[in-house]
Amino acid sequence: MLRILRPAVARVTRPVGQGLARIGLTPNTVTIIGAIGVVASSMYFYPRGELYVGTIVVTVFVLFDMLDGAVARSTGADSKWGAFLDSTLDRLSDAAIFAGLLWWFIGEGKDPVLAGLTLFCMIAGFGVSYIKARAEGLGANCDVGIAERTERLILVLVAAGLGGLGVPYVLAGGLWVLAALSAVTIAQRLVETRARLTAPRQHAGDSENA
Repeated sequence: MLRILRPAVARVTRPVGQGLARIGLTPNTVTIIGAIGVVASSMYFYPRGELYVGTIVVTVFVLFDMLDGAVARSTGADSKWGAFLDSTLDRLSDAAIFAGLLWWFIGEGKDPVLAGLTLFCMIAGFGVSYIKARAEGLGANCDVGIAERTERLILVLVAAGLGGLGVPYVLAGGLWVLAALSAVTIAQRLVETRARLTAPRQHAGDSENA
């Protein structure tokens, strides 16, 4: 769904990335600052039950982290190491968001059901990302799924922010929806990867005679 918006987002982030590059920030620096900000704010605000303020701060750093690609394109500094670092820190940032909420639910929030649901969402998020990475490492494209990272982040942050404003049932509902979408995405990627890895390969001789 959000792939359709990428050209428009790129047009918005391009001048910001150029500005960050002019002041001397590298893509990896932007990645690290964004990740540290997400982890620190998630682990500070969410366990205290400050869900609305925490979500605002986390969102600011998530948006900042999105600029590393724009900085890389403006400086021509794309690298495999930068892509690896970005993916790794994205996983840690996502885990911190759910860990902060989990801490709240098992502490002052006192909601073991939502604590378990949050834990499931965190594990499922790792599963969604791992399946794609492992499949592509084996040479199979696995760019499918209804709940990729951006959709999952939007869902959990909107639910947490509105929950922090006192909107009833929205946080629980958001987590249940996220859990369901993550499970479906895992199934989609498993089916897609199995199909690609087990599909019969056409021999060179067959292709020449076709």
